[in-house]
Amino acid sequence: MGHCLCDYPLQTTFIAQAKCRRPDAQVPWVWVMLGHAGTHGLAVALLTGSIALGVAETVVHGFIDDAKCRGLINFNQDQTLHVLCKLVWVLLLPVLPWAL
Repeated sequence: MGHCLCDYPLQTTFIAQAKCRRPDAQVPWVWVMLGHAGTHGLAVALLTGSIALGVAETVVHGFIDDAKCRGLINFNQDQTLHVLCKLVWVLLLPVLPWAL
């Protein structure tokens, strides 16, 4: 549910467009992408109690979304990769000694 919240109601049209590399951008895309991916990282950190997993989610989410923006993957692949990441975080949580 954290992913659904961050990727749909919390991702405005501005964010969805501005997070992609565009030559006519009004703001640097990387800052918008970091903000968007950071909301996902915050959701993961809050739900798992692990700052490390939140940081991992921020980084991976940004790379996945950038790949979608550049046309390297499609929407369904993007969403599948995001869900798989959440599964990995859940599986890693019990074995992480540094999951704080």
